[in-house]
Amino acid sequence: MAAIEKRSGADWQKLDKDHHLHPFTDHKELHQKKSRIITRGEGVYIYDADGNKILDGMSGLWCVNIGYGRDELVDAAAAQMRVLPYYNSFFQCANPPSIELARMLQEVSQPQLNRVFFAGSGSESNDTIVRMVRRYWDLMDQPERHTIISRKNAYHGSTVAAASLSGMKAMHRQSGLPIPGIVHVDQPYWFGSDRSLSPDEFGIVAAGSIEDKINELGVNKIAAFIGEPVQGAGGVIMPPDSYWPEVQRICDEYGILLISDEVITGFGRLGTWSGADYYDISPDFTPFAKGVTSGYLPLGGVMISDRVADVLIDKGGEFFHGYTYSGHPAACAVAIANLKILQDEQLVERVKDDIGPYLQAGWKKLAEHPIVGETRMIGLMGAIEIVKNKKSLQRYEEKQGVGTICRDHLINNGLVLRTVGDTIVAAPPFNLSHDEADEMLEKIWRCLDLTQATISA
Repeated sequence: MAAIEKRSGADWQKLDKDHHLHPFTDHKELHQKKSRIITRGEGVYIYDADGNKILDGMSGLWCVNIGYGRDELVDAAAAQMRVLPYYNSFFQCANPPSIELARMLQEVSQPQLNRVFFAGSGSESNDTIVRMVRRYWDLMDQPERHTIISRKNAYHGSTVAAASLSGMKAMHRQSGLPIPGIVHVDQPYWFGSDRSLSPDEFGIVAAGSIEDKINELGVNKIAAFIGEPVQGAGGVIMPPDSYWPEVQRICDEYGILLISDEVITGFGRLGTWSGADYYDISPDFTPFAKGVTSGYLPLGGVMISDRVADVLIDKGGEFFHGYTYSGHPAACAVAIANLKILQDEQLVERVKDDIGPYLQAGWKKLAEHPIVGETRMIGLMGAIEIVKNKKSLQRYEEKQGVGTICRDHLINNGLVLRTVGDTIVAAPPFNLSHDEADEMLEKIWRCLDLTQATISA
């Protein structure tokens, strides 16, 4: 018996309008339009209620890394739910899938990261970071080390603590954020700068803003620095090669904790198991979510270094933090199946050695388009900067909404990508074929042409 009734696309749209408030949405604007109802997915494609086939160039929301329609994950969830659909991890309890997953996560993590704290999402994972960082320094008898440094335009989630870590002014204005003890420094966005410095010079300066903030506030007040290896929702901002080594130096020199937010970059997105691996840094924490289950069920967590975990264990005392769904057995079973697919099919290696370089070569050619100022891509995570003047790299006026125009052309031509201002970003599934990559690139070029024509009309 089907759990969901069969309805027409129009019926689903009406019900959605009447009863559903969407995340990160202008609700007035949506009510004047109609939502797109996605009904199924297969491989790298999704299908809407009107029967349109759409190449999902965003892997859902940066998460469906192995693609749609993998019965192994469905079977893993069903089998676990028949045995133990749920039990909590409170009261000194655990379940076999959560323990087995913890072991597997340790195997694909850096050697200093041996323990995991489970959550239900990336936002919950980063809320955990705030609590655990401060708990660590309390146990180290340095409770004044309370402040966490993050970056402008960073995105670490939308719960209160995670949104505070995020550096997005629009989120802060609506919610009276950030909470105390979180400050923001410059992001390593060379293209968005005046470009008077070389990328490597700029990377050193951007990292130096962390050191400046430490000296401004006093090192005895600083608990940690958090950063996405590549900023995702901020516009796929890839730091210059000089940036992360300098960040590592600063954190080591001042003894502050380093947090590499792997919610997007974890589990193969950059062609490595983590963004920390890609940039050769050694974090104390790596929050994760999304790709751990390829989005098939919600799951998040934090990999924790021995430096921190040993203090939590040796010093003792209850850590008053956790979630009802921490270590959810069905979600963990799905994650185990997902990790096995990534390993058995060598999908992380495929991103690094095959489909990643193939798509990157075509992505680079998109920079030849008249309204493109820069393209960049690592692994299967890329961005296109739309500009008005190719020589000066002058942007279009914000009110023109050029990024939105391009996005609408893309979806109307059967391709999902995301816009951040006038930056088009992509993160397709790892099982993207060469033919599907060609389709993706052809549609992007065509829609850049359509965007240019729309603006010029």
